[in-house]
Amino acid sequence: MTPSGTTSSTTARPSARDADAQPAWEVLLPAASAPARRRGHALQEALREAVRTGRLGAGTRLPSSRALAADLGVSRGLVTEAYEQLTAEGYLRSDRGSGTWVSGAVRTMRAVTSPSVHAPPPPDAYGSEATVDFRPGVPDLSLFPRSAWATAQRAVLAALPHHSLGYPDPRGLPVLRAALAGLLARRRGVVADPDRLVVCSGVAQAATLMGSVLRARGHAGVGVEDPGSPEHARLFAVTGLETVWLPLDDEGLLPASLDAAGVRAVVVTPSHQFPSGIAWSAERRGMLLDWARAVDGYVLEDDYDGDFRYDRAPVGALQGLDPERVVYAGSVSKSLAPGLRLGWMVVPGSLLDEVVERKRTMDLGHPALDQATMAHLVTSGGYDRQLRRCQRVYRERRDALLTALDACFPGTSVTGIAAGLHVIACLPDRYGPTDRFLARAADAGVALRALEEYGTRRPADGNVRLVIGYAHQTPTAIAAGVRRIAEAFDAR
Repeated sequence: MTPSGTTSSTTARPSARDADAQPAWEVLLPAASAPARRRGHALQEALREAVRTGRLGAGTRLPSSRALAADLGVSRGLVTEAYEQLTAEGYLRSDRGSGTWVSGAVRTMRAVTSPSVHAPPPPDAYGSEATVDFRPGVPDLSLFPRSAWATAQRAVLAALPHHSLGYPDPRGLPVLRAALAGLLARRRGVVADPDRLVVCSGVAQAATLMGSVLRARGHAGVGVEDPGSPEHARLFAVTGLETVWLPLDDEGLLPASLDAAGVRAVVVTPSHQFPSGIAWSAERRGMLLDWARAVDGYVLEDDYDGDFRYDRAPVGALQGLDPERVVYAGSVSKSLAPGLRLGWMVVPGSLLDEVVERKRTMDLGHPALDQATMAHLVTSGGYDRQLRRCQRVYRERRDALLTALDACFPGTSVTGIAAGLHVIACLPDRYGPTDRFLARAADAGVALRALEEYGTRRPADGNVRLVIGYAHQTPTAIAAGVRRIAEAFDAR
């Protein structure tokens, strides 16, 4: 479709860009078919976006309002209004007697809306369009207890005093801190004084708060488990702390690594180490605490999925052994939903004032209504019911994964304790190397993660070791995904 009147102008010689831009009027057609009440707004927004994205380049002459209205099948008044609005905003310029043009200011506006700010994140290395996604760390969001949460929220809204909606105590609402203290003592063996409990936006904020406090105290670095969560290193880097990778064996951190690291703080996942799946031995737990006392240091315990153990009662939290050396952190990200951004820290008395002050200056406290809703869910028993439900569902899915691996990949060994939301699977020699295996899985529409992606060390035997997340997949999808990978190998 060629706009009327574009050949009559001699103000500027049409460039290749002008010629490319002429078909851009097609982007306005959906706006022209919008409901009558929204048509004017939709036309303005579509025209604005065409200028922003460069579809209509600077210096492009627009058709007359009469001609464009005829092409789009809309009233001339809508086009005139759109031209006037975008001229006022600086997207267009109007020269008396010579028409309407895309303003030269468009270059500045395009620079402001840089893809580095607004573009979506890059696609996942192993296929964002995967049919089956076995990447770890994701709970089943369909299990979120919508009805129980809504009931709790209605009850809270009816009873919450007006003053509770003001700026909250940076530590959190007293009613939630009391509820969480009881919950953590009962379920995880945490020594939880409500006055030392700080509500925060998940373990990520807990790590950031701790990093800021440690940095202010003169710490230069913090130790992290190898293998471990890459997120820990990224979070501490934001606070200015270097991270030192500390190697593990099948009992926990190697004793010699702490002495050689030159740090006085570490972050660990002792109840169910991520990603190896081990539970630290009692000896290594004691060794870590002895080290912390000797160097006047601290341990940040990330209890990311401590409620989910399938073969016995969960091992209690490390914090219960020394509340003055261990900062305990947890959240509802695996039990309810990560989108709630709701977690907690139990802080030693020597750090409490500094942590609370950092929390206050960071965000003035966690949202009061969400805190009150969570408190009601805990005290009413709804949160315990949710944990039991998740425990039952995730155990069933873990069993389905083990059955599928045994059937499709005979000889595969699964290591780590029966807990959490993922397993470590070591495949027989014939499936290596790891890069080839992951590539074939991706071709089959299955997204996976290798254990070697979570640390600095690589397996000496070259075997494929996978970190397989299963919580967010149904048993049927789990079986189909594992079978799909096996078929991809059988076909070659």
